[in-house]
Amino acid sequence: MTTMNTNTEGSTPLCEADYIAATAHELGRKQSADRAAALVSQKALFQRRGRIVLHPDELVLTDWSDTGPLVLTRTDITAAETRFTDLYGRFLGGLLNAGKPLVLSTASPSLGEIYLLINRREIMETTDDRQWEKRINDWRNG
Repeated sequence: MTTMNTNTEGSTPLCEADYIAATAHELGRKQSADRAAALVSQKALFQRRGRIVLHPDELVLTDWSDTGPLVLTRTDITAAETRFTDLYGRFLGGLLNAGKPLVLSTASPSLGEIYLLINRREIMETTDDRQWEKRINDWRNG
């Protein structure tokens, strides 16, 4: 797991999309005012924004930090599932299952879980998270 994108130079992505994201640690630090603002826009909780790009050997989250993208390999991701949690529940995500975040569990204790909303449509409160869950799990399993 790195914040430098070195292996994907020149490779053709398998798929890509827009994301907004936060780590479990970041969501856990949010105040009640942030949660209230999230009822209007999820961007109040998910302050990381960029493109999620799946390459044959890496999953890249562009614009992850000031130092560059977050690059994850198959072994960096221990689980990928769409689910509501104590940090992001049905009330924030919308009443439909389509609002469940994609939660990537990582092997890095410092990174922990990453919550993603991929191609989130604000009005409809839907995402492409379920499709990406399948893509990432298929990719992880080779």
